[in-house]
Amino acid sequence: MSRLHQSRIADFQEVLGEPTVALGKLRDLCFSGIPFDGGLRCLCWKILLNYLPLEKALWSSLLKKQRDLYSQFLKEMIIQPGIAKANLGVSREDVTLEDHPLNPNPDSRWNTYFKDNEVLLQIDKDVRRLYPDMAFFQRPTEYPCLLILDPQNEFETLRKRVEQTTLKSQTVARNRSGVTNVSSPLKTTPNSLSEYEVLPNGCEAHWEVVERILFIYAKLNPGIAYVQGMNEIVGPLYYTFATDPNSEWKEHAEADTFFCFTNLMAEIRDNFIKSLDDSQCGITYKMEKVYSTLKEKDVELYLKLTNSGSVAGRRLHSEHEAAAGLSYL
Repeated sequence: MSRLHQSRIADFQEVLGEPTVALGKLRDLCFSGIPFDGGLRCLCWKILLNYLPLEKALWSSLLKKQRDLYSQFLKEMIIQPGIAKANLGVSREDVTLEDHPLNPNPDSRWNTYFKDNEVLLQIDKDVRRLYPDMAFFQRPTEYPCLLILDPQNEFETLRKRVEQTTLKSQTVARNRSGVTNVSSPLKTTPNSLSEYEVLPNGCEAHWEVVERILFIYAKLNPGIAYVQGMNEIVGPLYYTFATDPNSEWKEHAEADTFFCFTNLMAEIRDNFIKSLDDSQCGITYKMEKVYSTLKEKDVELYLKLTNSGSVAGRRLHSEHEAAAGLSYL
């Protein structure tokens, strides 16, 4: 480890060691990159994303409150209509003539369940192939969600819900315009089968945790729900928190990732709303500002990106590519 690296770590530790974190100093340090050593990056991200307050004395109570809240989200939103949840304090609601799988009433729990499946299938499709060059997301997590996997309760995992849904033989995609497309799947190949291989019961892969985070976010934010590209944003957050060298933080990576992702999406959600594309808060306007700045700072790169004849660096014309590009930036 170089002296410069050691010096930067010491600078971070000094700022984070104060009873009240000096946000301005922390931002200045983070601008040049955050060391991963000692969980510094995880901690800085949680502060910069307004998950942790600047007063360190408040951390313990806030973390407990937020993590308990996330557990409540799991209990309320990953359910199957008609299944008893008596051991979790939810009374049994039997299927009756008023509420059944064919009930067209918008308030029907079954109707909501089937609509959720459309969103879930798109999430499932995207998170299974999340960062395919990294083996991390296919590996089992050290801290599977016991609330979901405990055989003593009747919660079903999202994995089983995908397998059991009647839509499992179709590909469901929801684009940024809010249009849901359903089509027949392509023929499977040996490679594609291995890509979708899952772990045995009682275990869950990291991609399944990411799937749960995105599903709960979609349930809590029906106006935007889930749009392709969100998986690429939550992935780095979860990876960073789930590899924290501090096991006490790592154990709660799922809940912490959810709230940090929610706070981040509050800032960039307009990039995923089609109707706002041409407004001043939309993706088109923002990308024009990016290109204007790029032209001023790096003409050579600007010309490569705006050269429509360049395969490697053509301009990002489509809204989807623009949203992805801005999200990465």
